[in-house]
Amino acid sequence: MTDEDGREATSPVRFRAGQRADVVAYLHQVAGQSGQRLVTVVESTNGVLDGAMMVSGLEVYRADPWALPERPLLGSAPALVLAEAARRDLSALAKLKIDGGTLTGRIDELDAGIARSAAAEEPLKRRGRWIRHGRRTDAKVALTFDDGPHPPFTGQILDVLERYAVPAAFFCVGLHATAGSQEVARMSEAGHVIGNHTWSHPFLPDLSRDQLDEQIERTHEVLALAGGTPSNLFRPPYGSRTPEVVGWLGARDLRTVLWDVEPSDWAMPGADVIAQRVLEQAQPGSVVLMHDGGGDRSQTVEALPAVIEGLLDRGHRIVPLTELLESEGE
Repeated sequence: MTDEDGREATSPVRFRAGQRADVVAYLHQVAGQSGQRLVTVVESTNGVLDGAMMVSGLEVYRADPWALPERPLLGSAPALVLAEAARRDLSALAKLKIDGGTLTGRIDELDAGIARSAAAEEPLKRRGRWIRHGRRTDAKVALTFDDGPHPPFTGQILDVLERYAVPAAFFCVGLHATAGSQEVARMSEAGHVIGNHTWSHPFLPDLSRDQLDEQIERTHEVLALAGGTPSNLFRPPYGSRTPEVVGWLGARDLRTVLWDVEPSDWAMPGADVIAQRVLEQAQPGSVVLMHDGGGDRSQTVEALPAVIEGLLDRGHRIVPLTELLESEGE
């Protein structure tokens, strides 16, 4: 933390993975004691903190690569560098909003990168390595959850899945898995699919190839150490990509799994809205994207029974993601 003159306002404090709530509580404590405006800054290679911060009422900004020096192979720019970027010119940073998430202000860039990637994806689609949904003639759907493990929400989602005896896939963030080994082991023991969702949920176009490789490899390692059985399934954060990123992923032994049903539960629209959106969008072969991590996921937990019961009432079978991908379709 720095003050308006660039001096360190407090001694540096370090937090381990899994201490998101402690980080948020500390920031509120500092703000209350100082009585001054507190601005919190993240950057685009770290998409795991801003959600909880914003829900708690903190003012959060994002510093983009062009405002920062080159980052390390794994991780973000140093905290003091981020603080100085805000002090130097706060107007150059993007103020984040809950309904825009970490990519507030860069959604057009995200969409443009996805559109430009269509041709690069085609060869991978033909080889079954770039998938949005299964065969439309099969009354099967797969439930997937991103950004965990995140207590208590991951455990609560696992409880619901166990109660209904339905499978799911969890695309885990490596940083969260280091502190959530019990949840990862429980996923594996219950027979759920475990996929790779990078180490810190970065916006992939901001990474070099080496940085992307490190994000994937470190996450695979920690999932295995946590007691899970990681698959070769990968999901890019935000679905972000460019033709170059698609090429890098295609060079690895991965199957990239996207989705065709997204209720935007991360924006916290309400449990009823989440369930309604899933049921309105789902069709045979659908891959449903929801979230067990990255913020307050109590609405997702609340919506899940209605999602499961509604899908079953409509004649869909909820199957493991791997079964659905055996018959992937266009």
